[in-house]
Amino acid sequence: MNFCSKCGSARIEKKIPEGDTLPRYICQDCGEIHYSNPNVVTGVLPINDANEILLCRRSIEPRSGFWTLPAGFLENGESIEQGALRETREEAKLEVNDVKLFTVISVPKINQVYSFFIGEIANTDFGPTPESSEVKLFHVDNIPWDELAFRTVKLTIEQYLKHGRNSFFNRVLDH
Repeated sequence: MNFCSKCGSARIEKKIPEGDTLPRYICQDCGEIHYSNPNVVTGVLPINDANEILLCRRSIEPRSGFWTLPAGFLENGESIEQGALRETREEAKLEVNDVKLFTVISVPKINQVYSFFIGEIANTDFGPTPESSEVKLFHVDNIPWDELAFRTVKLTIEQYLKHGRNSFFNRVLDH
């Protein structure tokens, strides 16, 4: 950090604030403490009555060309459920019903927390977007395991196949 985002000062020092336990960037002019917190990624595992899961082929980095669940970074002012539904619309033009929190996966090495909901596919006119070059339903017997973009996606799908839609899974990945 080179400048304070509150006052613009270049007098930034990294130290442990009084009453805290971790070093933080602190502006020496206005006293603002700048916290660096994990990013929250949220999405949906979309399913239908035909035992199919909807996946999106990424057209953006990282892992462009690989399959993923519709997901992305949570925005300020959103709940994780609102963010998951927004990302599902943005990446797949998909609406889902009856969403329930399904997995929470912490990945401390890359400072991210993933929350995936499970939901019933509500529309059949889903399709590609600028973020997804292809959107496709996969029967659970035909998941492209070797082409999945992220370990968090693989764990979420495995949890669904192992325990069904009513389970809840919480894990920390060493990545």
